[in-house]
Amino acid sequence: MNAQSDISMKTDEVLRVELEVFRREHRDLDDAITALSERAVADQLTLQRLKKRKLRLKDKIAQIEDRLTPDIIA
Repeated sequence: MNAQSDISMKTDEVLRVELEVFRREHRDLDDAITALSERAVADQLTLQRLKKRKLRLKDKIAQIEDRLTPDIIA
């Protein structure tokens, strides 16, 4: 893994900021996908790329949330 995507080296504050940025970008992609889908002639390749990007963001968000959420053993 490269240093930019390695969350183990980042502070919790940096991760919280990144988490908010990624969530915002995820919402924006969702809006873009919805708008593109509603068009009469949607560009399927662009739509597919946006969906893949949205899934990658979802994975990043989940990784950061896992890191920020303490493990609680029940």
